[in-house]
Amino acid sequence: MRIKTSSTEVKHLLKAWVAISLAFTILFRGNFAGFQSILVIFGVSAITVGTAFLLHELAHKIVAQRYGLHAEFRSDDKMLLIAIGTAFLGIILAAPGAVYISGYAGINRNGKISMAGPLTNIILAAFFLVLSLIIGNNMVTNYGHLINAWIGLFNMIPFAFFDGAKILRWNKKVYVAMVAAALLLMVL
Repeated sequence: MRIKTSSTEVKHLLKAWVAISLAFTILFRGNFAGFQSILVIFGVSAITVGTAFLLHELAHKIVAQRYGLHAEFRSDDKMLLIAIGTAFLGIILAAPGAVYISGYAGINRNGKISMAGPLTNIILAAFFLVLSLIIGNNMVTNYGHLINAWIGLFNMIPFAFFDGAKILRWNKKVYVAMVAAALLLMVL
C-alpha cells in the first residue's frame, strides 16, 4: 500500500517535528552547556521526541488510509508556540497537531485508527528499552524509552479528543492492556 500525502502535509509534519524537537531542546538545555551541547541535545530530541511524534501521527494516517479514508496531518501553530514557550518554564504542553480524517470510520475502525498512534509509542518505548540493554544506557536510549512510554500513556487519557476515549469506546480490554503496557514501560 502506498501512503498518500501532499506537499502541504509534508511541510506541516516537518514544521511540527522541528518545533517539538526545539521545545525539548530548550527543556533539556539546563543539563548541558555550550553551543555544541545544544546541537547534540537538538539531535537527540529530533531522534527521540521527533520520531515519537512523527511515527505516532503516521500510524494513525496509515491505518485510516488502509480503510480507504482520506487522512492528512495538520500542525497547530499556536500549540507549537505554546510547546516552545512552556519549555522555558521547565514543562512542555504539547499538542503539535493531528491527523484529520475524512469519511465514515465507525466505532470499530475509529478505535483501531486511534489505537495505532499510542501503540506505536508503546512499541518504540519497548524498542528503546531493549536497545539500552544491548548497547547500554545513553541519552538516546533513555529519552527514547521514557518519552515514548509517556506519549503512549498520555494519549490514553479516556476523554474528549484523546485516542484513549475512542479506544475505550471501541474495546475496553484493549484499552486496559495498552494503559498497563504504557505504565509498565514508564516504571521500568
